Amino acid sequence: MPTDTTTTNSGETSTTSTLSILQACLDAKTVKRAIYTSSAVAAIFSGKSSATIDEESWSNLDLVHKSPPPVAAYAAAKTLTEKAALEFGEKHGLDVVTLLPTYIHGPFIGPRCPASVYTLVSMLLGNADSYKYLAGSIDVVHVDDVASAQIFLFESGDAKGRYICSAVGTTIDELYQLLCNRYPNYQIAPPDCSIGRTYEISSRKLLETGYKYKYGLEEMYDGAIESCKKLGLF
Repeated sequence: MPTDTTTTNSGETSTTSTLSILQACLDAKTVKRAIYTSSAVAAIFSGKSSATIDEESWSNLDLVHKSPPPVAAYAAAKTLTEKAALEFGEKHGLDVVTLLPTYIHGPFIGPRCPASVYTLVSMLLGNADSYKYLAGSIDVVHVDDVASAQIFLFESGDAKGRYICSAVGTTIDELYQLLCNRYPNYQIAPPDCSIGRTYEISSRKLLETGYKYKYGLEEMYDGAIESCKKLGLF
């Protein structure tokens, strides 16, 4: 998530940087396709009456601004930048495809734990303050599946427009049971914000291209925990 928690500044910075890269791709005259990694947050705040979020769903900035500042800044930046990238591609004849992953989970490198991973391992860390971000629908995808989906879309001749990338849909109660069973040595506080799924997010368009997810929740958590141990979080 961006450190700048103002939605306007985050959106402008992200959009300007992305458009500069796309302009460089256009000027090179050798780039056949550009992939912009957006986020599912550019779709899930749509306010649609339908319970299914798909590639036709766009987040409504009025709804986004009602979220906590870090979430609002991130969602606004991703929404504005993705729209600008697609519009740039259409205007200039550059093939721009966008990928919208949900919570990215699994192993990581670097000196800090990514925000999405930290939120998903919060039960194991005993950080109940993060539980509120896990209320309702929890949709997750392995970091390696995101990377392979990007490569797949680069190589797929028919790829066009937006693609949601989400391998597993669950709830905080289901997650609690899975973690208790798989990691019995951890003292896991039961969630006190038990809310069922509030929407379903569809990855059908990506799957119809022939792409297949490789990893489930168990593999995501195993990899994330090993990386967290290396940082001393466990």
